[in-house]
Amino acid sequence: MPEHAAVLFANDAFYLAFASRDLAAMDEVWARETPVTCIHPGWGPLTGRDAVMESWQAILAGPSAPNIACQNAEARVLGDIACVICHEVLDQGFLVATNIFVRERGQWKIIHHQAGAAPPPETEAEPPDTMQ
Repeated sequence: MPEHAAVLFANDAFYLAFASRDLAAMDEVWARETPVTCIHPGWGPLTGRDAVMESWQAILAGPSAPNIACQNAEARVLGDIACVICHEVLDQGFLVATNIFVRERGQWKIIHHQAGAAPPPETEAEPPDTMQ
C-alpha cells in the first residue's frame, strides 16, 4: 500500500473509533512508544498517553459525544512522520484538524491531534458548461 494511502487509512481508523465511540479502537490508533499530545477544541494541551486516553474516555463515554465525520483529508509523508489536515463535520458546525502520525513497528500511529473552529470546507466548483 502506498504510504499516503496507509496514512489516510490510519486517519480513517481514528475517525471511525471516534464516530463509533469505541475506546478500545481509539486506544489502538494512538502511539505507545512515541510521546503523544492532544488539543481538543477549547481545552488546554494534553501531554502523555495517560492524559490523552483519559480525555478520549471522557469524550467517548459522555452523553454529549459529538457525531463526527472527516472530509477533505490530505496527507503529507516525511519519512517516518506524516501529517494529515482535514475538516471535521459535526452537528454543531465544522472544525479543521491536524493529525500527526509516526511509523511504529511498521504501522502508522497518531501522536498528535488538534482541532479548532473553521468555516465550512469549500466545495468544488461546478465544471464549466462546455456543451453550447
